[in-house]
Amino acid sequence: MKYSENALNILSLLSLKGIKREWVNRRIKGTESIDDILCILRNSDKTKPEWSENFLVGREKIEEQLSAQKNIDGVVAVGEPGFPIIPSIVKPSERPVVLFYKGDIKLLSDIHHNVAVIGLLNPSSDIEEREKKFVSKLVEQGYNIVSGLALGCDTISHKSALQGKGKTIAILPSSLDSISPASNKQLAEHVVFQDGLLVSEYFRQPKSKYEMVGRYIERDRLQPMFCKAICLAASYDVNDQGNDSGSRHAMQKAKEYGVKRYVMYDNLRDGDNPQFDLSRKLLRDSDVKILSGKTLSEIISNQLIEHNLFS
Repeated sequence: MKYSENALNILSLLSLKGIKREWVNRRIKGTESIDDILCILRNSDKTKPEWSENFLVGREKIEEQLSAQKNIDGVVAVGEPGFPIIPSIVKPSERPVVLFYKGDIKLLSDIHHNVAVIGLLNPSSDIEEREKKFVSKLVEQGYNIVSGLALGCDTISHKSALQGKGKTIAILPSSLDSISPASNKQLAEHVVFQDGLLVSEYFRQPKSKYEMVGRYIERDRLQPMFCKAICLAASYDVNDQGNDSGSRHAMQKAKEYGVKRYVMYDNLRDGDNPQFDLSRKLLRDSDVKILSGKTLSEIISNQLIEHNLFS
């Protein structure tokens, strides 16, 4: 597994209690030595004298853990040449600082050729067939399909891309050596075999169910972050039992990041179907468009992210 001293430093910083992505993004450039890091730690919060010692101890442990990883090609960290471009509109607290990958990490920086296609876990056969058609059209035009490797619409997105001989990017809430869901392990292997990419912010298992839920929400921000557009096949909205939709999180982040948003929807066909509740809600926003031949051409032909969004 490939990793740099910078990646090791940043992972060690993240292991310290009280240090999150925003702290790293505001203070670390990626060129610091260990002595530089220790100096930053001592000066940034004098109430945390244990940070310096814990950083060094944690660094040794993390290096051992990284050396033991066998199902990961490498890790890239902020400040390195291989780290993907992040739109400057993304807040420091949401900008990733480390990414573990298997496959072609350069695909994440090819934003103008990346389109996210997401949706619910249990789509009807009608939704599946409609999703396959527009994913196939995107792949025919050379676009990479981004999704989350979940069951249902995510799986359809990845498989449709692969069947069309295209490339696909799976952004995971799990570590790459423990694919979730496990039933999609073979699909994950096919993604990499066909020159695609598996990517995650994590290399360790979550310590609790609460942490795992948090990882799913964190993953949902990354799908639109690396795309020119995001397409929702179908999804429930928040329901009476308090169940939420990962698609809702992703579509909201797309709005915040200035990423064009589309939904697969037909009022006559889908008007009473609860699997399109989120789509109907999103269409109240003037920027959300219905997927059609015209809007699909818009995705394919236009550069939908302005260069001034990038740092």
